[in-house]
Amino acid sequence: MLHRATVRNVNRALKEVNSFQWEGEFKLKAKEALKKLMEDRMEEEIVQYIGVESYQRDDNRSDYRNGSYTRNLLCEIGDLILEVPRTRNKGFYPSVLDAYKRRHRNIDKVILACFVLGLSTRKAAKVLAPMLGESISASTVSRIAKSLDKEVERYHNRPLEDKYRFLFFDGVVLKNKGTAKVQRRPLLCAYGITHEGVCEIIGFHSSQGESREAWEGFLNDLYKRGIKGANCELIITDGGKGLHSALEYVYPKILKQRCWAHKTRNILDKVRKKDWELVKKTLHRISYAKNRREATKAYWGFVNKWRSIYPNAVKCLETDIEDLLTFFHIKEDRLWSKIRTTNSIERAFREVRRRTRPIGVFTNRESVERIVFAVFHHLNVNWENHPLKEFTHKD
Repeated sequence: MLHRATVRNVNRALKEVNSFQWEGEFKLKAKEALKKLMEDRMEEEIVQYIGVESYQRDDNRSDYRNGSYTRNLLCEIGDLILEVPRTRNKGFYPSVLDAYKRRHRNIDKVILACFVLGLSTRKAAKVLAPMLGESISASTVSRIAKSLDKEVERYHNRPLEDKYRFLFFDGVVLKNKGTAKVQRRPLLCAYGITHEGVCEIIGFHSSQGESREAWEGFLNDLYKRGIKGANCELIITDGGKGLHSALEYVYPKILKQRCWAHKTRNILDKVRKKDWELVKKTLHRISYAKNRREATKAYWGFVNKWRSIYPNAVKCLETDIEDLLTFFHIKEDRLWSKIRTTNSIERAFREVRRRTRPIGVFTNRESVERIVFAVFHHLNVNWENHPLKEFTHKD
């Protein structure tokens, strides 16, 4: 005697399906058997809901059958096309579909994983098609990706631990569709390194610009959520005026380090191309000096050598030289390569650009945040398991 089609039996059947490598005719038979099992369960449920079997009369019933409609359930052995019974008052919904939705949740996880790992919606659909034996549209992958929205909201509102020894702040510009034209909007980002050398993208915020007000709002949000800066020894930035004004208001007591990579590019913009290599070499004598005393000596050598030839380049360096040498306050010289530039956070930005390049222009803010969160989440998981060796090394 066959077992009755219960939700428990359906669960067991799906587990069996997942554990077996279905090929050829076996796959077709498996789909047919699973389809029958689920449709039998739905028939039992509608009988229980109405109170009478099909074609039986009962004048006291509260609802009536009203045919059926097709519903797709995408699972590991392909797309099941189910005949779902319905009623006139639309009060019936089978629990078996409520449990498995339109596609099995394991498939959603696989599709979402492809998205998080950097595949575009079209590439994800193409990669999964041979495995599932069914074609999946890019719009389907996109709809599944929207399930990240709750995770993004939770990420933006989670409490933060004040555990970072070094904080980095910078922005990356992405293109959004505006009402009349494409708009270039910066994504304000915070990156931290703990005392144990664990790196993390702490937070990001899609902004209209990089003004003091924009940065101040972002920094205040981080502060209120827990980043008080009590354990922070240095803040590293690209040198933007709006950011530095905001930092002086939110984190006035923490030392600031200007990024040498950004400053070098700014100086070279004021130098003829034929002198780039020589100027860069003299700048490196400052930034790569063994100590602050040697860096100061190299700085005056740069000033004396180039002031008469490139006065604007020298002035560009003079303006921020104190903030450029702040990293010498950190005693462990092995850490200097990680904190004298914003290269650490820039590498994360390169991954964002690589992931977003196939998209070109985002349709809305939600799509931007969804993909950026996916990239940053993937990076954070990897970094958590691989702390920087410079920090774990003992003197």
